[in-house]
Amino acid sequence: MKINEYQKLAMKTLNPELSERDVLINGVMGLCGESGEAIDIVKKHLAQGHPLDREALAKELGDICWYVAETAQVLGYDLETIMTMNIEKLKKRYPDGFSREDSINRTEDLL
Repeated sequence: MKINEYQKLAMKTLNPELSERDVLINGVMGLCGESGEAIDIVKKHLAQGHPLDREALAKELGDICWYVAETAQVLGYDLETIMTMNIEKLKKRYPDGFSREDSINRTEDLL
């Protein structure tokens, strides 16, 4: 599946009764909530000795994708554009790939 196809299909499940403001709020709050669920799975694995539940974590990542798609949609962006913007930013920040030096001495304009 192509990323923009995912966004289009995922947005078929967006509540059409929400205002643009409410979609934005739902998207960002959803990202926070689902990220919390993902870290809880990892916390149980690392701090409580549970086996890593890879399938549950993968499902949470899917939920995170949905909220990223929703937030991008309300901002007027498709996911491919969002991802391209991110790669361009990373190329500027780490032109030769990640380095500790570039990370430590990062300039504000490359955030």
